[in-house]
Amino acid sequence: MSVVPIVPRTQGPAALTPSVQHIAPSTTSTKRPADNPAANPEAPLEPYPLDRAFHALLARFTGGISPVALSLAWLDWSAHLAAAPQRQTEMARNVLRDTGRLLEAVAHATSAEQKPWSVIQPQGRDRRFKDSQWETAPFNLLAQAFLLGERWWHDAAIGVRGVSRANEAIVEFSVRQMLDMLAPSNFAVTNPEVLGKAFRSGGENFVFGWQNWCSDLMRLLSAARPAGDEQFVVGKTVAASPGKIVYRNELIELIQYQPTTAKVRPEPILIVPAWIMKYYILDLSPQNSLVRYLTGQGFTVFMISWRNPDAKDRNVAFDDYRKLGVIVALDAIGRIMPARKIHGLGYCLGGTLLSITAAAMARDGDNRLGTITLLAAQTDFTEAGELTLFINESQVSFLEDVMWERGYLDTTQMAGAFQLLRSNDLIWSRLSHDYLMGESAPPSDLMAWNADATRLPYRMHSEYLRKLFLNNDLAEGRYRVEDRSISLSDIHAPTFVVGTLADHVAPWRSVYKIHYQVDADVTFLLTSGGHNAGVVAPPDEPGHSYQMMIKAADAPYVGPDEWLKLAPHVEASWWPEWAGWLASRSGEFGGPPPIGFGDVDGLPDAPGDYVRS
Repeated sequence: MSVVPIVPRTQGPAALTPSVQHIAPSTTSTKRPADNPAANPEAPLEPYPLDRAFHALLARFTGGISPVALSLAWLDWSAHLAAAPQRQTEMARNVLRDTGRLLEAVAHATSAEQKPWSVIQPQGRDRRFKDSQWETAPFNLLAQAFLLGERWWHDAAIGVRGVSRANEAIVEFSVRQMLDMLAPSNFAVTNPEVLGKAFRSGGENFVFGWQNWCSDLMRLLSAARPAGDEQFVVGKTVAASPGKIVYRNELIELIQYQPTTAKVRPEPILIVPAWIMKYYILDLSPQNSLVRYLTGQGFTVFMISWRNPDAKDRNVAFDDYRKLGVIVALDAIGRIMPARKIHGLGYCLGGTLLSITAAAMARDGDNRLGTITLLAAQTDFTEAGELTLFINESQVSFLEDVMWERGYLDTTQMAGAFQLLRSNDLIWSRLSHDYLMGESAPPSDLMAWNADATRLPYRMHSEYLRKLFLNNDLAEGRYRVEDRSISLSDIHAPTFVVGTLADHVAPWRSVYKIHYQVDADVTFLLTSGGHNAGVVAPPDEPGHSYQMMIKAADAPYVGPDEWLKLAPHVEASWWPEWAGWLASRSGEFGGPPPIGFGDVDGLPDAPGDYVRS
């Protein structure tokens, strides 16, 4: 085990010297290398500077979406549809059918026997028309006309023979974005909830809505955080679990949390969060903190806090996060608590990184990881949800050019992509609520954390998109660590995997594929909620549920649909279930370990400095 020196506080973030070489991009070359620089990190960067600058300028008007990728998808769809006369006839017949049914509903709109949703009903997860005011004419007719059009376009976008699956998904997604914008719930004159509130308040809601809009605009122009977030202060009201920075390098600060029980388990827990988010998603307010819950269960908890990169970090590689992040954290923990097995936990992209690290360690005979826990983390990206809509050669190249100009992926581009995945809930419903209804959603620690975004280095993000999303190298045996191949099948440590039912970032069926990748006992748990709310599920909070089953390493494979039918349903938080799983794979309680190793007086207390950057 290598010995890792502790960096004193005098070498703070501004004085750190990265171990990776920061190479300034070429601005004069006009020759593209034979191998893509992201696919071959050793190849010199020889971009076409004018082309890249033009693409970066274009991205400001397209929201970072490649217009070529979008155009090619629509061309693929429209060309194949033009060569399908029978499909066109069917689409025309559907228009006439739906129009006739809607006209019949209009003719009987005042009839007492007419049901409010006689033509089409909103889908179960569509909350735009849930209010009872939408059941009265003419608003229910407007809503039904919209829903009929939405269904027609959905049916038209999919199932056209010859259209590639990826292009079909792009067309369906882009149509959905346009239709979401035109929903009658987004306009005051066609929204009965807005009109009703305006009548009751004498139009006061529009005054408050205008004030909300002006406030949001000023905060946007001044780069200030959303209103109400001031009450969530890092180190005071969030990320407030007591602890100490026990190691620091140019990429991470390692936090060791103080024990809250007299005796603790001998095996520590190392949490590897994603660096596309601040670590304190797992240490929110005290009542929502997974860290506080684990220390209360008698575990010694360590957390990696990633430094927020900037332009000088443009050539930080994906593997640097493994070497300077997970590996040095394991080394530091080994110095504090020697000869102990370590429970590794990885969340989202941090879970993918932990899987890669575990496979490389297993290949090299390094058995420090006693168990592995993956939260909403993918290891196979063939069905990686709607994020794959933004991942093809044209889009990745376009995004690389955008990042090349700055040296990193900006926070607004990342946040915008995630908002588009749930535009109904995160964009249009919010605009209607804040600006038309004149109401303001109460601030929450989770939303405050969500606004505290991070940047991503150019080279790292390019490698991540190409090697994992685009080429799926990890799942298909082509991923290399230190110029040698790794395989997830080398992992034999007991594995606990959590998927979330409504995850748009890491769909649970994609997460489920770990079953046929590792050669280990896999405990798979599917919890209610989405990518973040499903993970942050404290036991005292009602409304949580989960299903869980254990698959032994030598047991036959069970597909996700069969698993969903077989796994028992439990109305409770998944945290106690996981804590019990860890406890059964841990030793007996003993005295707490020391805080740090050697002199840590020069390092700050938790949450440290990097989380504030």
